Amino acid sequence: MTYQADEKGYYGEFGGAYIPEMLYPNVEELKQQYIQIMQEESFQKEFKDLLKDYVGRPTPLYFASRLSEKYNTKIYLKREDLCHTGAHKVNNTIGQILMAKRLGKNRIIAETGAGQHGVATATVCALMGIECIVYMGEIDIDRQAPNVARMKLLGATVIPAKSGSRTLKDATNEAIRDWINHPVNTHYIIGSVVGPHPYPDMVARFQSVISEEIKSQLLEKEGREAPDYVVACVGGGSNAAGIYYHYLDNPDVGIIAVEAAGKGVLSGESAATSALGKEGIIHGSKTLLMQTQDGQITEPYSISAGLDYPGIGPMHANLYRTGRAEFISITDEDAMKAGQELARLEGIIPAIETSHALAIFEDRKFKKDDIVVLNLSGRGDKDLSTYIDYFNL
Repeated sequence: MTYQADEKGYYGEFGGAYIPEMLYPNVEELKQQYIQIMQEESFQKEFKDLLKDYVGRPTPLYFASRLSEKYNTKIYLKREDLCHTGAHKVNNTIGQILMAKRLGKNRIIAETGAGQHGVATATVCALMGIECIVYMGEIDIDRQAPNVARMKLLGATVIPAKSGSRTLKDATNEAIRDWINHPVNTHYIIGSVVGPHPYPDMVARFQSVISEEIKSQLLEKEGREAPDYVVACVGGGSNAAGIYYHYLDNPDVGIIAVEAAGKGVLSGESAATSALGKEGIIHGSKTLLMQTQDGQITEPYSISAGLDYPGIGPMHANLYRTGRAEFISITDEDAMKAGQELARLEGIIPAIETSHALAIFEDRKFKKDDIVVLNLSGRGDKDLSTYIDYFNL
C-alpha cells in the first residue's frame, strides 16, 4: 500500500480535481506536463541551484539538547526557518515559478494566510521579473502587517479578501475567481497541498526536499536515515507533506500531525479539521473539512494565521482516515507557551504555526532513545506582535 497520490490525484478516497469548466484547460495543461517538466534535466539543475544558492539549502538538522533533556527524548529540529524568506514556503514557489515559465505564463496569482507564502511568491516573481498578485484576507492583512509590507516592497499587488471570514479560505476563493477570469496567461501558485490535482502532489514533491535532506543528515548524525517519528503542524499541510514525504510508506516511522484547536476542539473556535471535519469538496478537491449539517463551510479559528483553514490537504485526510498518522490538537494557550519555551531553551523564536507542533511534548511521551524530528517550518518574526500582546512583553 502506498500513501502517495495515484495518477488521478487521489490519496485513497481523497483528492481529485473538482473544478469549474472554465479552469479545465489550465488544470489539464498542468496535469499533463508537471511530472515531465519536473524530471527534465535543465529544470532539476535550475531548481537545485536556486535552492542551494538563493534559498540557502540544505537547512540544518539541529539537535535541540536542552529541549531533549527536558522531555527525556532525542529531539531534532529541521531548520526551515533559516530558508530565505523565513519559512519552507519558498521551496514550492521556486519550483512553481520555474514551472510557470516553462508553460509560458507571464502573470502569477497566489493566496496567503500568514503571509509567508505571499512573501515567498512575491520573492520569486521579483527574481524572475513576473507580475505578482496576492490575495489575502482582510483580517490576516491586519495581523500580519510586516509580511504585507514585504510583499509590497517586493513589487507585488496585495488585494484584500473582504467577504466571509476575511481569512485564508476567502483569499483562496478570490484567487480562484481571478484565475477563471485570466485563464490564458496566468499561473496560480497554490501555497499548500490543497486544491485540484495536480497541486497537492506537485507541492508535496517540491517540499519533499525537506525529508530528502533529513535522510542524509540523520545518517551522518545517528547512523540511520529514518527517525522514529516525524512531527509537523498541519493547516493545509505543505510543511508536513515535505517532512513526511520520504517516510510515508515506511511503517517504522511514526507520523504525527498537529492541528490548531484554537480555544478548544469543541469550543466553536477551532481549526482542528481531523476532529471536526467531514468529507466534502473545497477549492477543487475532495477532503475532510469543517462544515455544517447542510454542507456550509464553517469558519475556522486559530491564533495562528497559517492554520485557520477549514480543511486539510487530501494526503493528510487519507493519513488520518487510514490511521497512518496520529493527529493531535493543540490550543492557542499551549502553542504560545511552547513557542516561548523554545525561545528560552534553545534561543530560537518559532512561528506560531510551528509552536503548535512543539507543544505536543508536554503530554505526548516518547522513549528516551526515540529520535523525533520536528519540522521547524518558520521563524517567529512575523508573529512578534502576537507574542507581544499575548505575553505583555
